[in-house]
Amino acid sequence: MSKILTWLQIIHHNGAERILIKFENYGSLNNIVRKIPGCRYSRTHRGWHMAVDNTILTTFIDQAKDIADFDTTQLKQQLVERKQTNKPNVKCKIESVNTLPTTPDTSYITPGTIHKAPNTSYLTISPANAQVLPAMRQYLELKAYSPSTIKTYLGEMSAFLQTIKTVKAGDMTTQRLKDYLQYCHNTLHLSENTLHSRINAMKFYYEQVLGKEKFFWEIPRPKKRMILPKVLGEDEMRRLFSAVSNLKHKAILLTAYSAGLRVSEVVNLQWKHLDRQRGQILIEQAKGKKDRYVTFSPILQDVLESYYLKSKVKSKSYVFESTQPGIAYSSRTMQTIFQEAKQNAGIKKEVTFHCLRHSFATHLLEKGTNIKYIKDLLGHFDIKTTERYLHVSKEKLIEIKSPLDDL
Repeated sequence: MSKILTWLQIIHHNGAERILIKFENYGSLNNIVRKIPGCRYSRTHRGWHMAVDNTILTTFIDQAKDIADFDTTQLKQQLVERKQTNKPNVKCKIESVNTLPTTPDTSYITPGTIHKAPNTSYLTISPANAQVLPAMRQYLELKAYSPSTIKTYLGEMSAFLQTIKTVKAGDMTTQRLKDYLQYCHNTLHLSENTLHSRINAMKFYYEQVLGKEKFFWEIPRPKKRMILPKVLGEDEMRRLFSAVSNLKHKAILLTAYSAGLRVSEVVNLQWKHLDRQRGQILIEQAKGKKDRYVTFSPILQDVLESYYLKSKVKSKSYVFESTQPGIAYSSRTMQTIFQEAKQNAGIKKEVTFHCLRHSFATHLLEKGTNIKYIKDLLGHFDIKTTERYLHVSKEKLIEIKSPLDDL
């Protein structure tokens, strides 16, 4: 099983500074965290918090290193800022931690030259750029960007700042940014999607935060690959659902497939969103902060009712709650449920939880549903996004006869 992604950062809780530990809901790591002296769970921050103490933190990291990957980027940045302002009672320093790799340390890229990245450890962000991420976070939050977008933008900008080292980000010219992006493509071999995310993050900082209007006009974007959605056939879907014995887990997978929901939409689904009388489910503030209604299948209604009645602990808000009341199931847990069901069903295709959404759209298209209706059900902004399913649908393809059949 893949390691648990775990974030560390300093927070202010009840008038005191604490180290916040956030991770997806895995019981094995919960057991380790509970044994940390003075560690408590905060519903406000949706994570565990402990004293700012290097000895305690190092002990925890050593105990959890086999099952957790630690992202200490923000914690290191906060400690650098604390050191600069000479705050007292700093008992924590991070020197050697099993951090997630973002961008390798590399010599600064001079205009017109691309350097090969040496095999060295990952660096913290230079004090010269200490205010970049806090300023960017503030601007993103003021513009009410989603938490996932904020996380992506700050992560991509952090990777950029680690590469340029002591060079001030505000002093970078368009040509230097081109050299950096060329390095990302040629040396780091970043995918087109990752490059687009990094460009978007950098563009936001330079044009929105620093106010350099049209700063990225001269910087070309890589052409994205046309990636077709991966889907399961109807027989594979039946095998998938039959392979799940846990009623709650089966209800999660059926909910996603029956309405074409993203995993985040299933996670955030609440009982108040279900309208049995009208046969609708309200998907509230989904991707792009967009509300939409989707079909509430009669079969799904019966499954959810049965799941609720047989549950020993009745969830009051979220449809699928974790073991802690009032806390929704995590996305990673749902991904694990899907992968276990896929394995038990003997499905060899390399697909993720998101293929339930792709399969929903493709199966509707094959049954003759108008693609414009599918667009609205999926919550797509552009019909071109939905049209990808035209390439996957087998409805017309099976009517085309291979010339081999006539030989």
